[in-house]
Amino acid sequence: MSHTPPPPQHTPAKTFERLLTVLNTLRTDCPWDRKQTMESLRHLSIEEMYELGDAILDNDLDEVKKELGDLMMHLVFYARIAEEQGAFDIVDVLNTVCEKLITRHPHIYGDVDVANEEDVKRNWEQLKLKEGNKSVLAGVPHSLPALVKAYRIQDKVRGVGFDWEDKAQVWQKVEEELAEFKHEFNVAESTAIDAEKAEAEFGDLLFSLVNYARFVGINPENALERTNKKFIKRFTHLETRAKETGKNLKEMTLAEMDVYWEEAKKR
Repeated sequence: MSHTPPPPQHTPAKTFERLLTVLNTLRTDCPWDRKQTMESLRHLSIEEMYELGDAILDNDLDEVKKELGDLMMHLVFYARIAEEQGAFDIVDVLNTVCEKLITRHPHIYGDVDVANEEDVKRNWEQLKLKEGNKSVLAGVPHSLPALVKAYRIQDKVRGVGFDWEDKAQVWQKVEEELAEFKHEFNVAESTAIDAEKAEAEFGDLLFSLVNYARFVGINPENALERTNKKFIKRFTHLETRAKETGKNLKEMTLAEMDVYWEEAKKR
């Protein structure tokens, strides 16, 4: 069956309605879209989030626009599936988030006074507890990557006042955890390394480093990903230069590779 696609629109409401119309048509008439479930879409949605994250770090606004569209489509798709199951629809989704935002911003929609963003975050966490959350940490997804989860855990407890007083204290904790991690290997000079204990100490060290980064306003996930991208670019340059000179990386010395690595750093 051939459908006439709805024309482009120029207001948020009409454009959103256009997306709903397109998605509903695909859900009805496209074999692939008909087959999808929330479970089958889940991993695709996660992939789209990572693609959006890449675009943001690359400051590629055109790509950000495209990835936001892909995510918007996924959100509408989930709501359509839920509507078919008689659970809720897109109107319920949008009204629910609007009500939540209104309720959790009493300094905007009520008579609560706040001095700064920290007051806002503290109010947010307290309101979540009043809504029935048994713990401040209940909102941290179990499946988050460990680095992101550590940051979110620390940020959550900060919202209720569980935090260090100054960055010197946080750095002291980093040094303490580093010393404990190093101690495991100093002990291992005469005995076998206790891999489980060494891993635990390394975890503590990473957690304390994430905490310090958060305390001084650095997002550790973004920082590490920028370093990953930087390393990839430099190593790719190394590979390219080696090929240009007819060399095999496995046969090159570290000193030879370092020449191209320094070239990449200058670039």
